[in-house]
Amino acid sequence: MTKKYQIFVSSTYSDLIDEREQVIKAVLEMGHIPVGMEMFSAADDEQWKLIARQIDEIDYYVLIVAHRYGSVTTEGISYTEKEFDYAVLKGVPVLGFVIDDDAPWPKSRHEEDSAGQKKLTSFKQKVKGRLIHFWKNKEELHGKVSISLMKSITANPRTGWVRANEATGPEVIKELSRLSSENAALREETQNLRKQREEQLDEVRSTIRILSNNSRKFKVRKTSSWDDATRYTNTLADIFHYSAANLITENTDLGVAQNIALAVSDTNYYKNFPIGSNIVSDMIADMAALDLVEPSRKKHSVNDKNRYWTLTKLGKQVLKEFRRVRLEEGLDSSSDVQLTSET
Repeated sequence: MTKKYQIFVSSTYSDLIDEREQVIKAVLEMGHIPVGMEMFSAADDEQWKLIARQIDEIDYYVLIVAHRYGSVTTEGISYTEKEFDYAVLKGVPVLGFVIDDDAPWPKSRHEEDSAGQKKLTSFKQKVKGRLIHFWKNKEELHGKVSISLMKSITANPRTGWVRANEATGPEVIKELSRLSSENAALREETQNLRKQREEQLDEVRSTIRILSNNSRKFKVRKTSSWDDATRYTNTLADIFHYSAANLITENTDLGVAQNIALAVSDTNYYKNFPIGSNIVSDMIADMAALDLVEPSRKKHSVNDKNRYWTLTKLGKQVLKEFRRVRLEEGLDSSSDVQLTSET
């Protein structure tokens, strides 16, 4: 009776696609069964339950670590680290493969976020507390995984799996066929969801870069006169951050002007358009051009001549990313404001 082992392959995804293929190829060449994130949506808590159930049933756990930490859970750790911790907790034999610090690696596949870099360093230290192997390229990784798996299977044989027709009757074969079809459908669905999510994240990051790379000059007056108004220069990222919270429902041009004035000059500003209405209109036009705001669809009195604006779906995603970064880095709403002023 030929025994096959189920091997869980854990890593970040988009930066290690080729490396994962090599590891999966190595597992298949040995005649075993690879299981990995391709079958699941790690950003979904319900899917995490399925992942945990898979780890409960696997025989060996292979971890690949490079230079990205990956998306994080509500607990503040990456899904890869969560999988690793769970496998250790369950007593599954863990085979760790960490990229050599001297290995050439594209800059685009490095962790960019400072908080993520710190968490990645901490995670690597945790992994290195066990017996691990270093690798420099996907070919070397393929060979080291094959050798390590053979050694681990010999030294620590697990329960494993056998062909259904060797162990049980045709009912089990039929059930396995059905489950295989369900797995294929699930894999296709989760791959589509992952692709959509990555496209959304790319759009959010691109929009944040545009906001951060463009600045606007404006005055904030304290009285009805503009003579003693204070001049400011702020990035569109700051301007969006100042006004976005009150645009979740809706806000007027005047309300946006007051939100920005409050952020840069505290409460000491003229209440009736502390920033010129034409300047505010330009700021709102900039945000609308980036698909961050749109006219509100709520109904108002026919006598109400104000223009009302609200965040788009993209605007809410960009605001969410701003707030997430500030919370992760322990910043308050104004701790990283970039502005200059002159009277």
